[in-house]
Amino acid sequence: MSHSSRAYRTHNKSHRKAITLWITSNKARPHSPPQVQPPSLPTNFNLNGQQATTEADPNSPLLWVIRDELGLKGTKFGCGKAACGACTLHVDGKAVRSCSYPVKFIEGKEVTTIEGLGTPDNLHPVQQAWKEEIVPQCGYCQPGFMMATAAMLKEIPEPTDEDIDNNIVNVCRCGTYYRMRKAIHRASQLSK
Repeated sequence: MSHSSRAYRTHNKSHRKAITLWITSNKARPHSPPQVQPPSLPTNFNLNGQQATTEADPNSPLLWVIRDELGLKGTKFGCGKAACGACTLHVDGKAVRSCSYPVKFIEGKEVTTIEGLGTPDNLHPVQQAWKEEIVPQCGYCQPGFMMATAAMLKEIPEPTDEDIDNNIVNVCRCGTYYRMRKAIHRASQLSK
């Protein structure tokens, strides 16, 4: 047996012994202590005119509480990065992107979703204008656009095309921007 093969076997044996020792010693002690999540405190808020409470993790996106816990499916998930606007709703009258808005920020606030914007018998002027102008194509992004528009019209009741371009920055993959622009101007007229 050559010197090099004896050295290899010796090295290999000691290496296996070291690995076995490491494995057995680590079985006895865990790598890290188990993580215990403290219970979440309830978050109380007003949702579409009704008192609501959630015990969701305070850092959970508001979108998932609205859709999954409270069952309101009008607010949509689009990108998860607050870029497309499909998840837009109102918090105290201001448009927010709910996919990146933590639940902890809604304590004691008024949250309005597309379901609370108007009623079938009494449409909000934005909803009425969307209907009159036949805006939706696939319709997926439209609740976010309507919520963004309603918030903008509170601040700018008679928007110019430039105001619309600067304030309504949601994304419509179907390209219904021309019809939306007409509907925004129509909603402005209906709001008077």
